[in-house]
Amino acid sequence: MYFRNFLFSESSDSKGLKTGKWLALVLLLLIAGQVQGWAQTIVRGTVKDATSGDPMPFVSVAIKGTTSGTTTDVQGNYELQTSEQAAKIQFTFLGYITETRDLVIGQTQTINISLKESNKTLDEVVIKPKKEKYRNKNNPAVELIRRVIEHKKQNRMEHYDYVSYQEYEKMQVAINNTPEAIKKNFLFRKYKFVLDNVDTTKIAGKALLPVYLEENISQKYFRKSPEKKKVIITATKRINFDERYINNESITTYLKHLYQDVDLYENNVYVVTNSFLSPIADMSPTFYKFYITDTVSADGIKLVELSLFPRNKNDLLFQGKLYVTLDGNYAVQKAVLGVNKDVNLNWVTSLDLTLDFERSADGRYHPSKSNLLVNFGLFQGKKGLFGERSVTIRNFNMTDRIADSIFKGQETVRADSSLNHSNDYWLQNRPDSLSAVEANTYRNMDSLNNMKSFKTLMWIGTTFLAGYNVNGPVEIGPLSTFYSFNPVEGFRLRFGGRTTTQFSKRFYTEAYGAYGFKDERWKFYLGGTYSINNKSIYTYPLNYFRASFQRETSIPGQDLQFVQEDNLLLSFKRGINDKWMYNDILKLEYVYEFGDHMSVRAQYKNQKQEAAGGLDFIYADGSLKDTVQSYRNSEVGLEWRWAPHEQFFQRKLYRTPIPNAYPIITVRFNAGVKGLFGGQYNYQAIRGNIYKRFYLSQLGLADVIIGGGYIFGKVPYPLLDIAKANQTYAYQLQAYSLMNFLEFVSDRYVNLNIDYHMYGFIFNKIPLFKKLKLREVATFKLLYGGVRAENRPQNDPGLFRFPVDQYGRTTTYSLEKEPYMEVSVGVENILNLFRVDLVKRLSYLDHPYISDLGVRARINFDF
Repeated sequence: MYFRNFLFSESSDSKGLKTGKWLALVLLLLIAGQVQGWAQTIVRGTVKDATSGDPMPFVSVAIKGTTSGTTTDVQGNYELQTSEQAAKIQFTFLGYITETRDLVIGQTQTINISLKESNKTLDEVVIKPKKEKYRNKNNPAVELIRRVIEHKKQNRMEHYDYVSYQEYEKMQVAINNTPEAIKKNFLFRKYKFVLDNVDTTKIAGKALLPVYLEENISQKYFRKSPEKKKVIITATKRINFDERYINNESITTYLKHLYQDVDLYENNVYVVTNSFLSPIADMSPTFYKFYITDTVSADGIKLVELSLFPRNKNDLLFQGKLYVTLDGNYAVQKAVLGVNKDVNLNWVTSLDLTLDFERSADGRYHPSKSNLLVNFGLFQGKKGLFGERSVTIRNFNMTDRIADSIFKGQETVRADSSLNHSNDYWLQNRPDSLSAVEANTYRNMDSLNNMKSFKTLMWIGTTFLAGYNVNGPVEIGPLSTFYSFNPVEGFRLRFGGRTTTQFSKRFYTEAYGAYGFKDERWKFYLGGTYSINNKSIYTYPLNYFRASFQRETSIPGQDLQFVQEDNLLLSFKRGINDKWMYNDILKLEYVYEFGDHMSVRAQYKNQKQEAAGGLDFIYADGSLKDTVQSYRNSEVGLEWRWAPHEQFFQRKLYRTPIPNAYPIITVRFNAGVKGLFGGQYNYQAIRGNIYKRFYLSQLGLADVIIGGGYIFGKVPYPLLDIAKANQTYAYQLQAYSLMNFLEFVSDRYVNLNIDYHMYGFIFNKIPLFKKLKLREVATFKLLYGGVRAENRPQNDPGLFRFPVDQYGRTTTYSLEKEPYMEVSVGVENILNLFRVDLVKRLSYLDHPYISDLGVRARINFDF
């Protein structure tokens, strides 16, 4: 109780306070006069375990007879300096023998220490109960962390009206403990100069072989009201691979996705794609245990060392130490964090995060440095990958007003000269010089990329992993579509390819030809794209025009992906799958991206569709003479999409978005024009959807999609909204797993999809599930709509009859009766890869050929 009162008591004696201030000022002047005559004593070094040789984090280091002290970081390193005439430095850690060393006053020196375990048994360990009775109530550590929580708002960077600073960022990837067998293998003898460039100093006991290195210098700006951020990347230096095989921008995007900026003052901290509850989150005392373990001093400010541990070792929580100021700000001055080895986190065998905060002119603390080290691998302690991101902040300014013009345009922009800076520039502008291994990495990887044998390895890897065989200006593929099968075409062969940026950066073309041995018909695609902004069509922001023509088969209601529709794996389907169409599609498109990931797409489509397989286009009166082979539709469309702060992986023509906390909004308008190039129908359709990921802290996350649409006008059922069914055995997130193809059509609809991931919130409390690191997942999908009277075939013989089976029973329905609903519960993270769901259909159980229960599987590569 005395220590709690010492931390939080405040004097109300104003007279005594004034007297104390004058006395303190006199003492300060006397001390300052003495200190000016003394030189600085600086001591640094590393503390290791004497038995194992491993570095020891969190060891208390203090200069005896002074208030100067610190703790070692995650690599066991420390640094201290003092102006006082102190001759001893002491190293203390629970369970180890305390060591004391002499100091040379007024000099810079290195003192490395190996601590030995104590052979004595501590009496207090014996009297502790078997189970710790930890309570938040009357706990000074919890009261202190609550003071930190109360002061979060004033200690955040967003407290200031304007903030600007320069940021230096370094990211690297290395192979952890490269096997000697690889170094000695004759296949790799040409690459010995790369394999020998290892770093054994960064992590004790591990040899790191760097394979990627990137540095960025940025100028960052923040305005409080209205809130706005701006990032200007002024310089970038990185290892660049051959763009024919690897998209270098995607590497940068992926690494920044893994190693996001860490804001400890947010409730959730995002590291390696996962949301960790911050130790100073509003609800942190519910999930963390806190202990006061030491008091130290830094820059004349008294700090309390708080040790923290997760209550449940499998939850996504940190463990480590916080250093909290007692100057009235209750700010975090330093954080040294890691994760428990039992945490439910895929692929990550260790994670160490260090955050440093610097005192500003107004007495508050702002971020100054951060360092994140992550080891990736299948098993603890085994070989794998090592990743590091270090950030240094300089020239922090919170006093000068920032001109409004700075914030115009995109939030992140790159200076034109950012990739063209000389080595001298980097030598002058790096806050710390590169190590010899890091400097060699740039040279070695540049040499490697120019080697013919390495280019051959990249060519082979691209062929089998990406599915495209690169041959200079042309690449052949994708391999997964060379062979497939379906009920209409039977055995199907396809061959195709596309041009690369080596052919032209502004003009891109793609083509394929396919033949079905059952229907004995040729299919093909030919398309050309021209980049208007003089950039590659693989580069954001897009600004291009595309023209294409395709003759192909499709399943009604399925998205027709021009290059992947006939993937071999999609050939395996459940149930009856005999209703298909032949399509002739002429399409003209213009795409323009602008602002904060906003885009518009204008399109003209002329489409001829012919019934195939078990599908017929028969007028509603049912007479055979009214059967038609095909119909033609001529349509114009406009799409608007906004995905604020979006990041994505660029995969040639296709992008894989990286989910974040911001919504993605899409609105489409389409109009059929009768008489335009043979179009037979007049109609207007508007559709839209909103996607949003909700982060629920320790309860996991939920992906939610809400959408709807309305079609104005009279159209046959192929032009209505056909619900996206899934008759494969794979779990598809945005399709209905127990719905049949062409089962439901609508001219107005609303839909709701919820995909909820609990990330082990329940399973982490069950011993077997906890050991296997399994995670819970649940989904709910709803579709509700209907067909107006004017679009019902029974009301208009000029419309096509809804499809029927061989017995004349209708197999296509509207949704007026009730919503279509299905739910699923499942387990993910099976062997770190697989997700398996048990799906239950809740409505329209009287329809023929349906299943109300099914098992679906999916591969996930989540962390």
